[in-house]
Amino acid sequence: MHNQKKTGLVLSGGGARGAYQIGVLKAVSLILCEAGWATERNPYDIICGTSAGAINATALACHADDFGEGLQLVLKIWENFSVEQVYRADSLGVLRSGARWLSLLSFGWLLRRWHANPPNALLDNTPLVTLLHRMLNFPRLDAALLDGKLHALAVTASSYTGGQHITFYQSEADIAPWIRTQRVAMRAQIGVEHLLASSAIPLMFPATPLYCDGRRHYCGDGSMRQLAPISPAIHLGADRVFVIGAGRLHEPAHDSDVTARYPSLAQIAGHAMSSIFLDSLAVDIERMNRINLTLSVLTQAQRSQTQLRPVDMLIIAPSQRLDEIASRHTGSLPKPIRMMLAGIGATEVRGAALASYLLFESSYTSELIALGERDALARRADVLAFFDVTPAAPQSRS
Repeated sequence: MHNQKKTGLVLSGGGARGAYQIGVLKAVSLILCEAGWATERNPYDIICGTSAGAINATALACHADDFGEGLQLVLKIWENFSVEQVYRADSLGVLRSGARWLSLLSFGWLLRRWHANPPNALLDNTPLVTLLHRMLNFPRLDAALLDGKLHALAVTASSYTGGQHITFYQSEADIAPWIRTQRVAMRAQIGVEHLLASSAIPLMFPATPLYCDGRRHYCGDGSMRQLAPISPAIHLGADRVFVIGAGRLHEPAHDSDVTARYPSLAQIAGHAMSSIFLDSLAVDIERMNRINLTLSVLTQAQRSQTQLRPVDMLIIAPSQRLDEIASRHTGSLPKPIRMMLAGIGATEVRGAALASYLLFESSYTSELIALGERDALARRADVLAFFDVTPAAPQSRS
């Protein structure tokens, strides 16, 4: 990388909502290409991801030597998604995981034979292992880091065992690990197991064992206990950060309804998921804006007395409610999954927030990609300013 400023890309978590990120990145690449960037040039020195964002981040990092090629690969996967690529959706698979898990919750005190080997999650995500091995080229990632095509890659997970939020990072640069309240960083050779852990949506997918400092930790989705989603990019050296959210950052309140019904299980679960995946990012963006504002009014001498530094940010997040979009596509889910989710109210409009994280179906993901493209193209001027790019002058016609 030859940029004076190091640019960080932060991809947040959100399950199937991760399709939106690819639409944004597609449009940003188009904007830069029209301004004169080569399609193979990687715009991001540092790539950080959480949950589905960790998978997108790693797939793009594996193609840092030809970013356009990597983006097309990931785009093709999201455009042609089906839930069977992520978790078992056949009747037998659902019976072995979801139905068995729900039955244990209801009648576990009667089912002694399950006490020694209880089901681990609502869904069986073993198909995701095959998909990750197919889409990721880790030797190519190693080469990109060694050749300077990429400065660092980071993915995050949450340890159920130790209670900490862990950032695993890979870089050829001499970057010391950092420790903060309830969060630590560890240098690692990132692999499929880190991505399985980072994307293990709580209760939906099983935890993954990871070894940290010689101790085994069972880890789940990195969005849990993620107090500062932007922090890893800054610790790894980013001077400016491009953040792509997985939900609206300033969600208007629903109109109050005097006839409101008691919330369904899916509605409560969706609310909890939104708290996990969306709230910490919005809070961290507010914190970064306050820090930038404070630093802007300090003198140079005062700035020299603090370790804080200003960080340019570009934030693009959905302009529409993704749960409302999901409610139009729940019918595309395989029947066994649809029936299981219907039992807890996830196929109703009010419970669609939960479905929005699990709807790995092309009808839904394609609509999110299109939304991401529109949202990014509407910010063309901001994108060009963020990357310090001058729009190419239109060619005159003789």
